[in-house]
Amino acid sequence: MNDDLISVIVPVYNVEGYLERCVNSILCQTYESLEVILVDDGSTDASPGMCDEFAVRDGRVRVIHKENGGLSDARNAGLSIASGEYIGYVDSDDRIEPDMYELMHRACVENDAQLCVCRYFSEYEDRTEGGGTGTCSVLSRDELLRVYIGGDERYVIYNSVWSKLFRRSLVEGMEFPKGRNSEDIVYTTRAFCMLERAAYIDKCLYHYVIDREDSIMNVSRGERMFWDELPFWREHIALIGELVSEEMADFAFYHFCRRLLFYYVDMRNGKRRDNARIYADRLADELNKDRLKIKRVYKSVPASRGDRARMRLFLLCPPLYAFAVRLYDKYFIPVRTGRVNAF
Repeated sequence: MNDDLISVIVPVYNVEGYLERCVNSILCQTYESLEVILVDDGSTDASPGMCDEFAVRDGRVRVIHKENGGLSDARNAGLSIASGEYIGYVDSDDRIEPDMYELMHRACVENDAQLCVCRYFSEYEDRTEGGGTGTCSVLSRDELLRVYIGGDERYVIYNSVWSKLFRRSLVEGMEFPKGRNSEDIVYTTRAFCMLERAAYIDKCLYHYVIDREDSIMNVSRGERMFWDELPFWREHIALIGELVSEEMADFAFYHFCRRLLFYYVDMRNGKRRDNARIYADRLADELNKDRLKIKRVYKSVPASRGDRARMRLFLLCPPLYAFAVRLYDKYFIPVRTGRVNAF
């Protein structure tokens, strides 16, 4: 079982302050049958030389130097030379627990699963947040998709590829869309739609750094949302309809609408500076163009009465909906939680 080779793909771009910690956490894994592919994506700092030094120190390390093409292009370059039976991804500013790949590989083999998902630590400058029970469970394709789409407090299953180990046969021929962010959405959705069963380890095995200022996730939230995230979520819905069922696609569309309502209120009522009101209006347009589909789906899926009422108010008047949410948050939530100021 421990002879299965795992290819770990690490895109590298100007992360000299993080790279040593990241790569060491992979090379020190208790599972030793690894191929570590460092893809230098045109870095201009000390990262390229550091990658080469790792290859000299450990024969399991392979290095690709290429012109800058973005995260997706770097991952695709790594995939093109990967030879492992399993594929893993680690971002170069993050790190992993010593037994991450041993536990994930074992979960796949013992449960005949094509993919394993784990919990992760969220690393902030001043704290680390984690959780989990340490248990391992098995999910069918449809069970996994329902958790992935709708959420479930018992699981942490998002689209990020770095919290997963993929059997190579599951993702053979799949690539990340070049020149875009939020690229994990379609890759993960397609993999989830194609598998028969997945293993889930309710233990934090990956350390995800939240606060790095120049991280992709911290730049121009509004533009990234409309250029990358929303089109990918629409493609996610289309893939589910094509590969699974229209019923599951409607379930995904329903949760897409709930996501957009949250984004709308966040942009409209929040304290963001980057033309937030403009983005809020664009979100309203995004939902209004699906008005007929929304009405059909909200009748067909098991939507709560509250969700139906919120959507009706939004379709009637988006600014009024945002105002109602602001009032609810200001007056009703403190009453319900007992946080009303005494006079």
